[in-house]
Amino acid sequence: MRTQAIQITAFGGPEVLKATDIEIGEPAQGEVRVRHQSVAVNFVDVYHRIGQLHGDGPKPPFIAGVQANGVIEALGEGLAESDLRVGDRVTYANIGIGSYVGHRNLPADRLVKIPEALSDEIVAASYLRGLTAHYLLKRLYKVQAGDTVLIHAAAGGVGQLMVQWAKALGAIVIGTVSNEEKAALVQRLGCDYPIVYTKENFADRVLQITDGEGVPVVYDSVGRDTFKESLRCTRPMGIAINYGTASGQVEPFPLQDLHSKSLSVCRPTLRTWIAKRSDLLRASHELFDLLGSGCLRIDIAAHVPLHDAAQAHRLIEDRRTAGAIILDP
Repeated sequence: MRTQAIQITAFGGPEVLKATDIEIGEPAQGEVRVRHQSVAVNFVDVYHRIGQLHGDGPKPPFIAGVQANGVIEALGEGLAESDLRVGDRVTYANIGIGSYVGHRNLPADRLVKIPEALSDEIVAASYLRGLTAHYLLKRLYKVQAGDTVLIHAAAGGVGQLMVQWAKALGAIVIGTVSNEEKAALVQRLGCDYPIVYTKENFADRVLQITDGEGVPVVYDSVGRDTFKESLRCTRPMGIAINYGTASGQVEPFPLQDLHSKSLSVCRPTLRTWIAKRSDLLRASHELFDLLGSGCLRIDIAAHVPLHDAAQAHRLIEDRRTAGAIILDP
């Protein structure tokens, strides 16, 4: 069968996202065919499009996207004993690139059923970001009640979820944002100390808030423009986690810079934290429970037709939208 797809034929701006049709066959053994209902737009899609990734990043031509959800249309061989059935709503993230399509054959063991209580768009708007927040807050550094944490880009897609989840864990949250409007937004989500970094030095303010001690953990998705100062406001024996590079890759620095405070740094990626199905299910179910309980507010900024994916990338890159962007096949 033929299905709509968005292909990247060269690294570059949003204009390199080209709508086309592709042929997909029947699902192979252990696979299912999913008809996508909602395709998520994540900032990693921008990294892929411009080529700002490590040596394992995709090379053009390739189909964009790492996350979507939809309805199972067909089962491949070997799945008769599985719990998946035609008509089930399922979601996935980080299986690999290729989610900007109308239909897709996918490995059954990487799919997770969507609870009846949750809508397709809420799951699409939160799934990859929620899995990211889960490993950052509950596994890489286990946030405890009373911890003071610093979350950069607190008004971004992952940032908003992390602010709310950290508060649910009992943390005191400091968040950096670019303007007063975003400061008001994250404060409504529970951020105790919003810092408008365009008006004051965030590290100076963090040290003031913490009486000079610093924070045990910094969650830095910005990268080059912030990481050096992130180290400055990390307390002795703390950890600075760079999990995104919105401003560019962190520049090399002497390892000796970590010596005086016995600091740790980490550059993680989600796929290693959900490589085991047991870890994927644990994170998914904890996220779904929080979504179902109403503890996490999910804002959706825009629905964009799949064929106009370039416009969705313009929206996410201009950073004026505070909610999720969803592509509709």
